Amino acid sequence: MPYLGSDEAVRELKRALANPHVQADRLRYRGAVLRAVRLMSRGADVSPLFPELLRARAAADPAQKRLAQLYVGAHAQGQPELALLAVNTLRTDCAHPSPLLRGLALRGLCGLRVPGIQEYIRQPLLNGLRDKASYVRRVAVLGCAKMQSLQGDSEVDGALVNELYSLLRDPDPIVVVNCLRALEEILRQEGGVVINKPIAHHLLNRMADLDQWGQSEVLAFLLRYRPRSDEELFNILNLLDGYLKSSSPSVVMAATKLFLVLASEYPHVQTDVLVRVKGPLLAACTSESRELCFTALCHVRQILGSLPGHFSTHYKKFFCSYSEPHYIKCQKMEVLCELVNDENVQQVLEELKGYCTDVSVELAQGAIFAIGSIARTYTGQCVGILTELLGLKQEHIASAVVQAFRDLVWLCPQCTEAVCQALPSCEEIIQDSEGKQALVWLLGVHGEKVPNAPYVLEDFVENVKSETFPAVKMELLTSLVRLFLSRPAECQDMLGRLLYYCIEEETDMAVRDRGLFYYRLLQAGVEEVKRVLCSPKSDPSLGLLEDQAERSVNTWASDFNTLAPVYGKARWAVITADWAAQPRCARSPSAVPSASRAVTASSSEPLISEGNKEVFEVHPDSGSLTLIPYAHLSAEQFEKTWLSLHVSCKQALPWHGAAHPDTLQTALQVVHIQTIAMSKVGAQPWKAYLSAQDDAGCLFLVELLHETENSEMQVLVKQSEARAEALQSFLVVLRTVMGTVLGLRS
Repeated sequence: MPYLGSDEAVRELKRALANPHVQADRLRYRGAVLRAVRLMSRGADVSPLFPELLRARAAADPAQKRLAQLYVGAHAQGQPELALLAVNTLRTDCAHPSPLLRGLALRGLCGLRVPGIQEYIRQPLLNGLRDKASYVRRVAVLGCAKMQSLQGDSEVDGALVNELYSLLRDPDPIVVVNCLRALEEILRQEGGVVINKPIAHHLLNRMADLDQWGQSEVLAFLLRYRPRSDEELFNILNLLDGYLKSSSPSVVMAATKLFLVLASEYPHVQTDVLVRVKGPLLAACTSESRELCFTALCHVRQILGSLPGHFSTHYKKFFCSYSEPHYIKCQKMEVLCELVNDENVQQVLEELKGYCTDVSVELAQGAIFAIGSIARTYTGQCVGILTELLGLKQEHIASAVVQAFRDLVWLCPQCTEAVCQALPSCEEIIQDSEGKQALVWLLGVHGEKVPNAPYVLEDFVENVKSETFPAVKMELLTSLVRLFLSRPAECQDMLGRLLYYCIEEETDMAVRDRGLFYYRLLQAGVEEVKRVLCSPKSDPSLGLLEDQAERSVNTWASDFNTLAPVYGKARWAVITADWAAQPRCARSPSAVPSASRAVTASSSEPLISEGNKEVFEVHPDSGSLTLIPYAHLSAEQFEKTWLSLHVSCKQALPWHGAAHPDTLQTALQVVHIQTIAMSKVGAQPWKAYLSAQDDAGCLFLVELLHETENSEMQVLVKQSEARAEALQSFLVVLRTVMGTVLGLRS
């Protein structure tokens, strides 16, 4: 018996579908079609069955029609000439007496993404918009958006738009919402659907008829309407007042945003709204849905920026559960830091102290940093807890504690004595780069208060040749020069040895340049060194004024119920800019997503591959791409191939600041894009040459050019085979990587 998905199994199924005896038996015929769809869903190549499934679509059995239509829609692009044969059958079914079959045929007709299909579907769509059955009208409205996407950037059909606007008064509420979404997609180039006063008040009156999804959609569209008087404004708010208590989190979030935006001139109304939605937000923070919980926590932090202590009476709601993933626990710890006051500080610190010994290194260090953040206000209690944690002699704990001490000493100089007393002996535990840098900085700046500071730094100097982190070496240079100014007799000899090594033997140019700088600075005299390294310090609070100041609600009201609070405003701006730069065929058809929909991706593009996978897969609408690993080219092979090919594509991507080779190269490796050559950081112009290969053997050769800071990144792509779909898919991958790297740097 052939195994499932083999060529023999497909041939056997093809014979069954073509067998007249099978076709005469309705159940056997439907079963054969069902097996074909199952094979397709499991990734088997069932394209040879296209003619048989096309004939199966013409059968009278509604269930069989639907199954065959799934197959035909999925394979129509691969066989466009055969797919056009299904048009007559579908157009005939569009006039069938059964509304179910009319809607099914119209959906199938709009799903045939083949060249020249638009002329065949326009009239059936217009007929569907005027159909008596609401199901057919629903399908026809969405079909209008599909037809516009097939036409690309061609002129908008005015008659179709007028039909859709008239359907906003349709008795079926789902048709109304579908019309809004379709008009938004069709009129995207003109700014989207227009919401004037008659439309706005009509939608408000229909709110009670809509389901929860429809209500959240309509509330989002109502943001485009601005009431003309205070009386109209408060009438609208009164109509929407009940939706702040909806059982649906998406409706509550959408209604809250509408209240905050419309009442921008009435701060007391905004505050009252945020007080009223405290309950729904707290319920969402304890939801079993991880995506909903994480999104709600991000919005809670956003609210706390304007209303500090707003949730302080419910601080226990933000205690972590053992079963929660670490990213939710980290968000909860961030919220707890903002809810601390004189009444609950002891309970919060005890809770955070328990997290510091968690088996998750990330969670444990996050809890330590949270205690360090609280220490800016409650210094004595927090320093005691951090000192106690140092006694556990755990590497990751000691590293996080020392980093917290470094930040705390800078922000709260009054706790320097206590920190310096806790430092001795922790240098033997810390092994990571961040922890070493923090310890070396503390010993350099406050070494006069630590008796054994020169001897600890001497151990670092003795082991400098085996040190793998250049950042630690540069921090060691700076700290040792600082300590030399206060304790010259103990530091003179090892400072000389360190400078000699950095100048004569070090291979990292940044470390060597730092060593040369200090050597020449010391030649200028000790007074000059003091002037440069020990100049008056800036007020440490200046860097925190923006975070500490209470922000007006109006500064973030427009970002509420979007993904901006989840990603961070700066990174979300980069992501949306990159999204806007993509061609229409590579985008999701929806507008900027709201947080009420879901944090998880709903498109078919898995843009991040897991570490245990062997290939990176991306499936945009225009095709599919699989970049294979280990497709390495030598520099000579790359140069020879590059000179032999013509340019396939040239684009400019948004970019600001300098390019960081290490970060970019690491991100490219994740998606199996090889770096052939790359300029050093800060080089002008900065260049990089990349290569990749898909599973069909097509080579992609790339040149990146960044001429000056804050200019665009020029991308030049050459392709070994002229395959437009593969090129488009590769550009989606490359844009995603570049946008992610830029977001991380921001």
